Amino acid sequence: MWKKGCPVFLASVRDLNLEVSSISEIPVVREFADIFPEELIGLPPDREVEFSIDVFPGTAPISKAPYRMASKELSELKVQLQELVDRGFVRPSVSPWGAPVFL
Repeated sequence: MWKKGCPVFLASVRDLNLEVSSISEIPVVREFADIFPEELIGLPPDREVEFSIDVFPGTAPISKAPYRMASKELSELKVQLQELVDRGFVRPSVSPWGAPVFL
């Protein structure tokens, strides 16, 4: 229908009261459990090709407010980001081109 020019709507319904205490409770994770490691052993190896995005001189970064989150989502995001910082997988950035995520 979308290709014929008709409007298409998508709704995602979820129970906010449903607690997921473990990632292993998520159906798709259970289905493909053999590809999800229990613990990340470290960063992936360096690649031969270094990727970058070239911008024109004087180009300003796009300024956009971060998405609003429910308090449970925000607290979970903070926990996950802190874990990634503690493991050395990510680091805080002051770059104007960085993602608008606040700890």
